[in-house]
Amino acid sequence: MSDEYVIGLISDTHGLLRPDVHTALAGVGLILHAGDVGDGILDELELIAPVRAVRGNTDPIDDPRLPDAIEVELGGVRIHVSHGHETGSPTPVKLLARYNADVIVYGHTHKQLIVESGGQWVVNPGAAGARRFDLLPSVGRLIIRDTLVTIELIELAG
Repeated sequence: MSDEYVIGLISDTHGLLRPDVHTALAGVGLILHAGDVGDGILDELELIAPVRAVRGNTDPIDDPRLPDAIEVELGGVRIHVSHGHETGSPTPVKLLARYNADVIVYGHTHKQLIVESGGQWVVNPGAAGARRFDLLPSVGRLIIRDTLVTIELIELAG
């Protein structure tokens, strides 16, 4: 029997958690939030699954629940989570050069992105909060099965 991990990926909520996030992330075992969280969001996400979150550029610097980065290993897959703003304007090239992880999760740009390069994945689940920049809100699901990675993006009601 194989181990399977299903992780919810969310970012840039900016204090708004859309109701369909509960449906999109139903059944995940863990939620990773890539920053710009906003008030009350972590408590509401905890209703779905345990949450680990990082500090974004709009989050308070003194919140002990929001470190600058998270490193976690699940099912033999190393995952790095940070907001991405620490690289200036985050791109897959910059993130891959800076972090040695199998999966790098970031936010900040609000743009959905999945890139695979040399066995490493870079994913931005998009912004789940208020709609900005004419981009549709979204979240992601990261599935790890026998060290194989699958990532899907789920659009939320705009």
